[in-house]
Parts: sequence; structure tokens; C-alpha cells
Amino acid sequence: MIGRTIAHYQILEKLGEGGMGVVYKARDLHLGRLVALKLLPPEKVSRAAGDVSLRRFLQEAQAASALNHPNIVVVYEAGADQGIDFIAMELVAGKTLDRLIGTAGLPLETTLAYATQIADALAAAHAAGIVHRDLKPANIIVGDEGRVRILDFGLAKHWTRMDEATATIATLTETGTIVGTVAYMSPEQVEGRSLDAGSDIFSFGAVLYEMATGRRAFAGPSQAAVLAAVLRDEPAPAAGLPRALQEVIERCLRKRPEERFPTAADLKRALSAIPAAAATPSIAVLPFANLSADKENEYFSDGLAEEIINALTRVPGLRVIARTSAFCFRGKEQDVREIGARLGVDHILEGSVRRAGNRMRVTAQLVSAADGGHFWSERYDRELTDVFAIQDEISQSIAGKLRVQLGAGRGPAGKPTQDLEAYDLYLHGRYHLYQADPAGFAKAKQCFEQAIARDPQFALAYDGLAELHWYTGFFGLLPPKEAFSTGVWAALRALEIDDTLGETHALLGMFRKELDYNWPEVYREMRRAAELSPASPVVRLRNAVSGLLPLGRLQEAAAEIEGALQSDPLSLFMRWWLVVMLHFGRQYGRAMEQARLMLELDARNYLGHFAAGLVYLERRMFDEGTAAFRRAAELSGGAPLMLGWLGVALAQAGDTAGARAMLERLHEMARVAYVPPTSFAWLHLGLGETDSAFTWMERAIDARDPMIMPIKSYAFLDALRPDPRYLALLRKMNLEP
Repeated sequence: MIGRTIAHYQILEKLGEGGMGVVYKARDLHLGRLVALKLLPPEKVSRAAGDVSLRRFLQEAQAASALNHPNIVVVYEAGADQGIDFIAMELVAGKTLDRLIGTAGLPLETTLAYATQIADALAAAHAAGIVHRDLKPANIIVGDEGRVRILDFGLAKHWTRMDEATATIATLTETGTIVGTVAYMSPEQVEGRSLDAGSDIFSFGAVLYEMATGRRAFAGPSQAAVLAAVLRDEPAPAAGLPRALQEVIERCLRKRPEERFPTAADLKRALSAIPAAAATPSIAVLPFANLSADKENEYFSDGLAEEIINALTRVPGLRVIARTSAFCFRGKEQDVREIGARLGVDHILEGSVRRAGNRMRVTAQLVSAADGGHFWSERYDRELTDVFAIQDEISQSIAGKLRVQLGAGRGPAGKPTQDLEAYDLYLHGRYHLYQADPAGFAKAKQCFEQAIARDPQFALAYDGLAELHWYTGFFGLLPPKEAFSTGVWAALRALEIDDTLGETHALLGMFRKELDYNWPEVYREMRRAAELSPASPVVRLRNAVSGLLPLGRLQEAAAEIEGALQSDPLSLFMRWWLVVMLHFGRQYGRAMEQARLMLELDARNYLGHFAAGLVYLERRMFDEGTAAFRRAAELSGGAPLMLGWLGVALAQAGDTAGARAMLERLHEMARVAYVPPTSFAWLHLGLGETDSAFTWMERAIDARDPMIMPIKSYAFLDALRPDPRYLALLRKMNLEP
């Protein structure tokens, strides 16, 4: 063919060959430009094939020519000459992606740059109603100038007009083999089901995984093995990547289309946010080692580290890992590089405290999470009265070393109290509060109350007391109305002293939700909290739980918590709430992934088993659900809340006797302690006793049982929603439509 002229294109050299034809470099004799000329030779078209090849060949020209996007190859013309069909298109000087990806993958910056362009192109194609259906590295070319173009729309389809029969015909050739490259196909494409934009998003995930790791997401010794992997298996973990990128890949590759990104535009936004996060200086402050002779002084070294975390969160342009996640590494012999990778930060602050009498020695060192190299270190030998100055000096030094600035009005917070003994009691209280068990709560309450007695103007001590009462009410250690009423007083007193406490405003919003069902006040407090503490993961969590979940705004609530997890990635409580939001949003696959991650983090924490049980029940996996709730009940020490859910699982599994025995056990417990009314309501509902369930739901609202708050989202309440009694419950909570 070299030297031959087809129409007005003179063929110069062969560039490549594939199943859809041969591509040549050619010169346009009319316009004098170089083009890529794809030819479909006559032997490719036969009666036996039913002209399928020609149909796909022309389909490529029609689909690509309908798109005008810088990351999609331009089609100039399609036609036929001398019995040969041709497509003339843009000639791109560059290499296809499969030739650029090495065994270690592409550099992170390059991966993100290419991926963002591909996602943008897919968004344009999908907006035009076109699904590519054969996205793979060989169909993506990178020009010498770095711009990406998607090629080969031969399998493209206008998905808005597809049905099951059309999809099957379009996916299979006449010989029964699957069209496309199986390693990049979506599960629905493998099974011959109807396709939409979600199929391309899955294929994109496979391409992104390969760019990032150098390995195919789905591989095997045969085509059948690869197909099975696409349908059944998860890719090997993409270790060493930023957590945000791993999450994008995981979401793209979910087996169920509805659990992937809704659109390629959403995918592009998620990718675009990763470089910005990676460019932001980030730090984790590990718990300071207690080198004092008295080992009970651990509360003081922990408190100092936590206060430094709080000071650093006031530094604009610095991402700071929350205490919950940073303190997970206490007592563990792990290299700072491993810690940095798990937390997604590039700097680690380590330190120690030695306290003797009224003096202390504090050492601190800032190290690189990439290689363990030291950026800065300092030792402070001071009086205890200088503890606040040390916190500020360390945060100022770190800001300087990381070249971020303390913005106007965001400098040192000042002394929270002039009474060092009150401050010491406050640190004791926070330490015990984090134990998150009844004994710890009792000790924390005593410490906070003693701190307030010493300094009635100590706002943070009131905040600690308010938070304590929210936890005791939420987990049913006290009747919620009693606990929340005490807690709201403490929160109001804290804000009366210091109205700039963002997390306290968010806590007050939670109390307004729990006690008053006063949604305008909830929104006002959450807005104020976000203004004062925009970087606080606690504020985002409280907004999700109180400002969004009760109204059924589940997608927004899940997004808030996912954002909070960027600063608190190892928090079990935070991740449990994400499971709850995904579960209520009927995204059961994603919810189960998060529940499994919780169990990997700590298999002895009952919340992980509780989370898994919720998902098992919705998937009608009753044996697994019962086992999960039974384990949750054991690990919680027989908490009534967990026993109630175990009873629900037994009822749904058909174990009526077991469910009734659990119901009787809860009634016995209720004679001496608080039992959430919803535990009775859900059990009666599981037993088919709707009237009793409504009675207990009304009691739950009156008792301010927090478990009634997602009333608009529980899947097992769907059948009750037309009932006038259900609407009456909504009205009592000011949640009527």
C-alpha cells in the first residue's frame, strides 16, 4: 500500500494494525497535512461476517466525529475508494499508553495528569450519550507534548438507546467470543448485560490501576481465568499510593455499577483533588513518650501532644492528622516511613516529656516520613508554668520549617486557664474520656468537674463535660434525655465563656438535634462551627450525623465523613459512621468494604462487628449477621443496644424463640437500667408485630433515643412509610415532608 493514493490521501508508511483495520501515515493532498489513515481492506468484510466489521468501522467514525474534545482524537473524514473503506483522523506524534507503562508503573504526578485528561474525555463522550466500551492502554495515545487522546471508538455505543437484547448482540461476535480486551471489561460487559457510562468507569479503573502499579488489575493464565477474576476477584492492594488515589481506584472497580462514581465528571473532580492534597504540607504528631519516673504521667505527655495538634490545626495550609489516628501507633515498633504511608503524611513529629516536680523537659523532633531524615529538633527545659508557651513555640517552629504561615487572627490560642492544677485535671479528664468505657467516663466526669471547680471560667473543661454527656447518652449508659440535658448546659456555658470554640458549636448543634428536633438551630450551629474550625474532622462528623443524616441527605453525609477521614484515617468511630451512611444509602458493597477495614484495624472493637452485621442483614445473609451481632454483644459487655440488634438478627433469621428470649432479657434489663426503646421497636418489627413496634418508636422519640434519628433511612421501615402513624412520628420530630 505504500505510495498508493486512496481518495486524496497518499499513503507514506504503516503505523500499526489491529482487529479493526490497518493504520497508515498519509498525506492529505488537498490540505497538505499529515493524517492517520485507517483502512478496512475488502477481505475484512465478508457475507459470513454479516458486514459486522464494516458496521463497527463506520461506527467508530460516527462516534468520534460527534465529539469535539482535546483529549479525543479528531476524525476528519470517512469514506470509501477503490473498494476500500477509510477513516482519516488526526495524526498524533507519540506512544500508546501500553508502551509507556513500565513494570513499576508511571510516576504519581504523570499518572494523575494522564488520568485526569482521560476522565475529562470520558465525561464529554458520556455527555453525548456515547460509551467507549473498549477503553484500554492500547487505545490511549500520549502525544510528545504530553496531551492524552483516546482512540478507537469502534465498539462505541449510544447507551441511552440500549436494551438487554441490543447489549448482548453488540457484545458478542458471531463466533461467540467477547469483543474487546477482557482484562479491562466491566463485569456487566463480561456478562453481556446492558451498559452505561459506569462500564467505562470500571475500565478506566483498570487502566488507572495499571498506570499506578505497572500491573494489570485482573490477570490469569487464560482468558477464562481473567474473565473469572473480573467477575469475582479484587485486585491486589495498590500499596505505596496516596490513600485518596487508592480509594478512587477501588471505587471505580466496584463490581456493582451503582457503587462506582456516578459520572466521569465526578471521577475527574476526585482525581483533581489528589494533587492539591499531595501538594499540601501534612503532619502527624505521635504521642509523646512519657520519660517521667511516675508512669501515671502519661496523661500529661499525651495532653501535651494533643495540644500541639490543636495548635497546628490553626496553621492555614497545613493538613494535620487527628489525635485518634496519630495515637494508634502508641507502643508499636513501626518505622516512620510506614507510619507516614498509613496516615498519608510527609512529616512526623515525635517527642518525649520528662516531668519532675515543677519542672519538665520536653524534646521534639520533626522527621521526614519519606526517608526518616531530620528537619528540626529542639529541647525545652522549663517550669510547668511554661507549658502553654512550649506548645506555641513548637507549632511556630514547625510552621516555619514547613514554610506555612500562621495567618492573621489564627495565631496562638492563648492560655485556656490561668490555673495549672485545673489544666492538669482537664488533661486527666481527656485522657480518661478517650478510654471510651464506663470506668473511663466516670473518671473523666470527676476530673472535668474538679477542673471547673478550680476555674469556673475554664471553657474547655465545660466542653469536655458536654462531650462526655453526649457519649453517655448516645451509647445508653444514661437515659439520653437526662444525659443530653446536662450536656447542653455544659456546652452553652463553654460558649458563653469562649464563643470561638468551633467543635463546641457543632456539639451544641448535636444537642439541639437530640433534645429539641430544632433543625434551624442545628444548621446555625453547624455553619458557625464550620466557619470557626474548617479543618476539624470532628466538626465534619458532627454535621454529617446531626445536620444531614436525620433529613436523609445520605450522599452528602457520606461525603462529609470521607472528607473527615482524610485527617483521621484510622478512627474506628469515624469509619463506623461512614458504614452507617453507606448502609442507609443502600450502598451495601461499599459499606461492607468499610466494615471489613474496621475489623482489620481492630477485630476486638465491637463497632466493626456491629457494622458488618448491619450489612449482612440487608443482604439477607442471616447466619453471618447473627454471628456478627453476637460477637458485637460479647465484645461490648452485653450492652443493651447490641443485644437489641442481636434480637433483630435472630428474628429476621427465623429464630422466633431466640428473638423472644432476647426480648424478655431486654425487659429484665430495663427494670434496673436504661434500654433503648428502639431495641424493643426493631425486635417487635422483626417478629411482625407492627402495632407494638409503633408504640415503642413513639416512646423512642419521647425518650430522645438517638437510634430513632435515621427514621427516614432505615430500609426495614420502608413498608411502614404509607402508614399514617409513620407520618405522625415524622411530625413529632419536625421531619414531616
